Amino acid sequence: MAVKIEGLSTETRNEKTKDIDLLSTEQILSIMNQEDNKVVEAVKGALPEIGILVSECINVYKRGGRIIYIGAGTSGRLGLMDAVEVVPTYNSDRFIGLIAGGDNAFVKAVEGAEDSKELAVQDLKKINLCDKDIVIGIAASGRTPYVIGGLDYARSVGAKTGSLCCNFNTEISDHSDFPIELSAGPEVVTGSTRLKAGTCQKIVLNMISTATMIGVGKVYGNLMVDVKATNEKLVERCRRIVMEATGCDHEKADAVLNQTNNNCKQAILMILLNIDQREAQERLEKADGYIRKAMQ
Repeated sequence: MAVKIEGLSTETRNEKTKDIDLLSTEQILSIMNQEDNKVVEAVKGALPEIGILVSECINVYKRGGRIIYIGAGTSGRLGLMDAVEVVPTYNSDRFIGLIAGGDNAFVKAVEGAEDSKELAVQDLKKINLCDKDIVIGIAASGRTPYVIGGLDYARSVGAKTGSLCCNFNTEISDHSDFPIELSAGPEVVTGSTRLKAGTCQKIVLNMISTATMIGVGKVYGNLMVDVKATNEKLVERCRRIVMEATGCDHEKADAVLNQTNNNCKQAILMILLNIDQREAQERLEKADGYIRKAMQ
């Protein structure tokens, strides 16, 4: 059965690039840059819808639920990347990325995987999807069967649903509680949605994860105070975070962080309030991890 893609902005030929193969490298780069400028405006237009979805993600997280991205191809890869990067940045494993065809599809396309609704159901069952979670479907076209199948299953178990696509009036939005639709127009290379559409998705996913983490207390000022120190660079970042937050010197930050096993939140409270680690931990627990509340 033929797939209907006519009318999708992501599949429409870009009038400005029909002769792009005749241009010089400099001209190609210039026109790509001009087209990329449309991405920021497209995202700006969708900020109200993005805000609604982020608010729900914060509620889900506070209830102990997970934020689950589901997509195919480029969309799935972007979701996986965002979820994976939340772990070291905010010390949280409650963002999960699922891609049609499984993790191997991140580096090699799995033929036909995106056309299976049942495959999405299987993937969500494997991670024990429950009504505390939210599933966010990502699809440039707004019609990917794998994503729609995942959203429908999520609804059937009582989970919340969101969606992100790069066309308007799409099928996927009808299967989502909190849809986001935006369009930066036709791609420089027709149908190559890893370009403008992918950039739109990357920006919005950055917003969803970052704003959610800020909303649940994992940022103090603009410092990532829940960073997980898994290498030397991140250990040094922890020191700098504590120094910036408290005004202390390197030696003081290092000494207190050693007491807390590089827990920036505890170290900041210990220095600012002149308290021991036990009290800092108790204050944070009572304040649900928010440093400013723990200081009151």
